[in-house]
Amino acid sequence: MPEKMRWTTKMKNDKFFSNLGLAMRAGKLVTGEDMVIEAIRGGQAKLVIVAEDASEGTFKKVNDKCSYYGVPIYQYGRRDQLGASIGKETRVVIAVTDAGFARMLKQ
Repeated sequence: MPEKMRWTTKMKNDKFFSNLGLAMRAGKLVTGEDMVIEAIRGGQAKLVIVAEDASEGTFKKVNDKCSYYGVPIYQYGRRDQLGASIGKETRVVIAVTDAGFARMLKQ
């Protein structure tokens, strides 16, 4: 079985990625570094997720903004996992803009 196929099957069992996809379908996510930082500054971001394989510079920039504005930040998954879970290409930074989805993803 190809590596990608095995990963997709495994991903379906991961509740975090499933919930992230649900939040995307509900329109409660913002992706991309600039858009996420704008959401943090504007007070819309309730939770920020950064890929574990993000560059140190990207993580520091987003982490500093989250610290300043009091937004929780998690490092979870690889960029390809985050992107696939929301039906997009690779994603390094994602902001959840709904408090209910943020609570669900934190569990």
